[in-house]
Amino acid sequence: MSAPRATSLGGMIDAITQVPTPENEPVKAYVPGSDDRKALDAACEAIAGEKIVIPTFVNGLAVKGEKTSTVTMPHDHGHVLAEVHHANAGTVQSAIDGALKAAPAWQALSFDDRAGIFLRAAELLAGPWRMRINATCMHGQSKTAHQAEIDAACELIDFLRFNVHFARQLHQVQPKSAGTSWNQTDYRPLEGFVLAVTPFNFLAIAVNLPTAPALMGNVVLWKPAMTSMVGAWHMLELLREAGLPDGVIQLVPGDGPVQGEACLASEHLAGIHFTGSTGTFKTLWKGVGENLDRYRTFPRIVGETGGKDFIVAHPSADADQLATAIVRGGYEFQGQKCSAASRIYLPQSLFGAVRERVCAELAKVKVGDVRDPANFMSAVIDERAFEKITGYQALAKESAEVLYGGTADRSKGWFIDPTFVKVDDPKHRLMQEEIFGPVVTTYVYEDAAFEATLDLVDSTSPYALTGAIFSRDRQAVDLARTRLRQAAGNFYINDKPTGAVVGQQPFGGARGSGTNDKAGSAWNLLRWMSPRSIKENLVPPTDWRYPFLAQ
Repeated sequence: MSAPRATSLGGMIDAITQVPTPENEPVKAYVPGSDDRKALDAACEAIAGEKIVIPTFVNGLAVKGEKTSTVTMPHDHGHVLAEVHHANAGTVQSAIDGALKAAPAWQALSFDDRAGIFLRAAELLAGPWRMRINATCMHGQSKTAHQAEIDAACELIDFLRFNVHFARQLHQVQPKSAGTSWNQTDYRPLEGFVLAVTPFNFLAIAVNLPTAPALMGNVVLWKPAMTSMVGAWHMLELLREAGLPDGVIQLVPGDGPVQGEACLASEHLAGIHFTGSTGTFKTLWKGVGENLDRYRTFPRIVGETGGKDFIVAHPSADADQLATAIVRGGYEFQGQKCSAASRIYLPQSLFGAVRERVCAELAKVKVGDVRDPANFMSAVIDERAFEKITGYQALAKESAEVLYGGTADRSKGWFIDPTFVKVDDPKHRLMQEEIFGPVVTTYVYEDAAFEATLDLVDSTSPYALTGAIFSRDRQAVDLARTRLRQAAGNFYINDKPTGAVVGQQPFGGARGSGTNDKAGSAWNLLRWMSPRSIKENLVPPTDWRYPFLAQ
């Protein structure tokens, strides 16, 4: 039973406030034997020891559905973590109705009141909820302690804090007032509801997609990936403890098409905040187009989708630095990052040294259960991903040279070993298609063909998310940065193409990688506002005649 909602009288604080200055959350190390590691291990044991039931959550009430799915540990697929109830079309409509009913009270709150909820959520996550949320991410998505910490804790805390900071900056942008007029910009929320469709691979993104529009005064229907439901459910509980009113974020889990079609059919759809596959995003966009005549407003469409992210090396690059970037950038979290290094362009003069170093380091990489701190990699998310990625391993064995790996084991978990491949054809499928797994492919070019290779990098893939140049020659760096200007929304110089930090490297790409609205930035928040210009005439005229009419 939800608590009774208080009635706001409004205008109780007369002040121009300042929000707390955000700082990036420090990353805990979880060294074996440390107090932090012991606390995390205890949280992992607790999460593993319970099987929860996750309902649709509408208007503050748990709603069970006719259809359910189970969520299992990817690294132990016989271990069930949760049973999830699907929202049918009728339940989605109830969620839409409830969101619209909750909207006036939510929008009537001052920005400070809304911001206070999300700032409190950040502190709860940084403190008493940290281990629990990290543990859900480790078991639900097979992230190591480090990968869970930088995602479910640090990046999500950063999203919550920096969004408040950037939103305050936007509110302070006001027009010039001259003469007898006073001009103002009113940053209204969108008229209707926002549909947030969120991915499995980053809990931080999964929570940011509904909370960023909500911070700006919008109401949201949240459709998480089924494989991320354990973390999503616990984070919804955290947000409610932080004071989020019922109805502001409605949880509507399910297969996807049912929830999506019900939302697309509503005249009140005002926006879509999406992270996931390019194909699904195109389907949603087409659905908006097909229903365009019924909407009360043109929906905002914001999406971050796929990637085929590159590292291109100049002959002057350092082989050891390159190898480290390939191992970290390509294989952390089993390559299941939209920013993961997937295609590598190496000069002939460096290929031997880089291959030797990468293969030697991959031989040291351990793959297994995330509860063992010795493991650098764990399982891919589910059976469908396992089948897809092992299909690419088979393709590599048939038509390319497997330099390392190429093996997998599904007996206990969805484990795929790190796989390093060399192709002779720069347009090979392994160089063009998004794999979303621990398969990294390299193409070797002649040293003198560096400039031509840059054109190859730019034209090979339909995506433009992340990429990197490695070089000790500054002119080569400048050339790559210029030639590849449209090839990546996040471009790295002598660094792996993963690990964007909120407030430091706003994240997003264009082309087939999305709308490049940069999650965790003011640009993204601006998409969830509908500015209204207000002019007040302080001394209204009393004569309709203009001076030019004088005789």
